[in-house]
Amino acid sequence: MAIRFLNTYTRALEEFQPLDAAGKQVKIYTCGPTVYNYAHIGNFRAYLFEDLLQRHLEARGYEVNRVMNLTDVDDKTIRGCRAAGIPLTQFTQKFKDAFFEDLKALRIKPATTYPSATDPVYIARMIAMITQLIDNGYAYQAEDKSIYFRLNKFADYGKLAHLNLEELRPTGRIANDEYEKESVGDFALWKAWDEADGDVKWPSPWGQGRPGWHIECSAMSTALLGDEIDIHCGGVDNIFPHHEAEIAQAECCTGHKFVRTWLHCAHLMVEGQKMSKSAGNFFTLRDLLDKGWTGREIRYVLFSVNYRLPLNFTFESLAAARSALGRIDAWVERLAKESAGAPQASAHPLGEAASRFAEALDDDLNISGALGVLFETIRETNRTFDKGELTPADAKAILAAWEKINTVLQFQKDEAAAVPQDVQALVDARAAARAAKNWALSDELRAKIDAAGWFVKDSKDGQTVTRK
Repeated sequence: MAIRFLNTYTRALEEFQPLDAAGKQVKIYTCGPTVYNYAHIGNFRAYLFEDLLQRHLEARGYEVNRVMNLTDVDDKTIRGCRAAGIPLTQFTQKFKDAFFEDLKALRIKPATTYPSATDPVYIARMIAMITQLIDNGYAYQAEDKSIYFRLNKFADYGKLAHLNLEELRPTGRIANDEYEKESVGDFALWKAWDEADGDVKWPSPWGQGRPGWHIECSAMSTALLGDEIDIHCGGVDNIFPHHEAEIAQAECCTGHKFVRTWLHCAHLMVEGQKMSKSAGNFFTLRDLLDKGWTGREIRYVLFSVNYRLPLNFTFESLAAARSALGRIDAWVERLAKESAGAPQASAHPLGEAASRFAEALDDDLNISGALGVLFETIRETNRTFDKGELTPADAKAILAAWEKINTVLQFQKDEAAAVPQDVQALVDARAAARAAKNWALSDELRAKIDAAGWFVKDSKDGQTVTRK
């Protein structure tokens, strides 16, 4: 089955065909964080969808070159550094470092490259692109000394967002980096310096100033991936104006179609409401970790709904994720135990789970279907184990299927989740008490294990211990 994606630009489900003539290399650009604060879970919903995309493509044999930008100069970062009274680079470095720590906690595979907008090589490229746009009549310098893109020169503007520009209210020029859909007008490519920018400025042919947000991504993507790329990702809130502006800038400079496939993930809600600080439902990853949830539990929740569908993030869903991961852990442990000593894997039908899992993801990253394959396999494995119908060679085949599946999911136990020695001593003592049929002592030890933050489950194969 061919991989298919719903292309935002065409609104059609299309078979994926990479630009690479050999059909092996895939170039992906993903919009990264604006490093003015800690990234929130809505941001990470997008980054995890992109992680799923990359890992699935690689599991299917593609070589992925993924670029994720770091926006370290824009309206927000400048306001932040000035409010903190420190240089821009010092202000943004704290949040860059935190972002990479968060990626690691969520097991997100690093991109090939993380370009920063303020890197001199990209500032120079932005200036060169703006110069080219001016020379070709696509941009002009206004009375405020800033450079603006001339919207009426690019007939395809609005096609990604499927906007009818004739029906929207024109607003002349737009200096802000972000604006509402109704605010259609010439957007800033280069902003002339003013007092609000403080020390943030670079020399240019048009005077001191700084780049607009949109030109940053066009410059970095074309510099690192070339004039044409296979896939561009982001959240739906990036479609307009950011991605529309990227298309206009890049295509007017290169003369080529900028992106073959656009993929956008839907909004994240929290407890059924839009996430906001005023509603008290705004969470960074660090907020959730501080509440005792783990990175893999948060990964599970943010992963578990197809990227094109809105995701309602709740604490109940985190608890359900903890339970589901516990089921996976117990299943993997049972497979490892039952397969011990098997010289080779069998050709058992349950060993085909990895193929069915991948086929589900081929359908526009249908993660719900893929997880359905996994949990169906867990149920059938346990059922056939209980009936004595699985051999060690069968268990080895199913374990191998899990290992392939987990190259994409990354749901393995945290190393930190190993049972502490003092808790393990209680577990061992409880096993001895149960063997001696000393049920009162067994219950007493269970209570102590529970008080230590661990849950013990009994089965015919013994005790399974998981963190509460």
